[in-house]
Amino acid sequence: MTHPFENLEPAQPVQVLPRHLAGPGAVDPRTTWDFPYDDGWPFAQANHGPAAAFSPCLRLQTIYDPQPEKRGKGTWVITAHRAPFTPADWWINFDAATPVELVHDVHTELLDLYLEDLHSDQDRLFQDETAAQEVYVPLLTRGWSHDVETDGTQTFLSPDGLGGVRHRYDISGSSGPAWRAWGGHPDEPHWKADFSFRTPTTLVAAFTASLISTEPLHRTVQDVPVQTRRALHIATPTTKPAHGNTPVAPPPPVPAPGRTC
Repeated sequence: MTHPFENLEPAQPVQVLPRHLAGPGAVDPRTTWDFPYDDGWPFAQANHGPAAAFSPCLRLQTIYDPQPEKRGKGTWVITAHRAPFTPADWWINFDAATPVELVHDVHTELLDLYLEDLHSDQDRLFQDETAAQEVYVPLLTRGWSHDVETDGTQTFLSPDGLGGVRHRYDISGSSGPAWRAWGGHPDEPHWKADFSFRTPTTLVAAFTASLISTEPLHRTVQDVPVQTRRALHIATPTTKPAHGNTPVAPPPPVPAPGRTC
């Protein structure tokens, strides 16, 4: 059985969909996080290895650990703390193989929430009242299936059956993630993303919006996982080198001073 990539050179740039099968793309933590580093957000990276960034008040922390000795086993981890150096109130964990554009879009929304809280009397990083429907209704409108289990979970599967989002809506006696997403076969996904209970629903909604976006992802043929090539289609061949990441917008303007953190 042939596939669209069969007669293309390994270095050929392509634009591909659906996003959940595109592979991780080119990873650069500094642009993936897209924080205003000149405004007090510390960033550190060790020789293109593990990287970390923090909010100025140290309540938000995000880490990229590629774990090159364990191919495909690295992680992106976001943690939020009500006070510096206290246990995390919530966390998000992405496998390193997650398409980097999805990771970028969650961090962009995270920065928006942070700035909104900083310059208002809201605290949406820890008291977000966004309804869960904001996460999954867009999936349904794109033809994803919906199945409700008696264990307090509901699962949404992509039309190709190779992408999924699971929501644990019954929080009683559960210590696992409230939301889990994956790409690939459910029994052996290429990547997965977990969102803990108390993670702002707005961030999960930003993730699913990016997941089902019809904006193609830039890859080279050699970067597209072999296992998913038959389920992908090429949206528009490109003639320029692929950059991997979604184009990065400049940091938002800083509003008038409000509370410090």
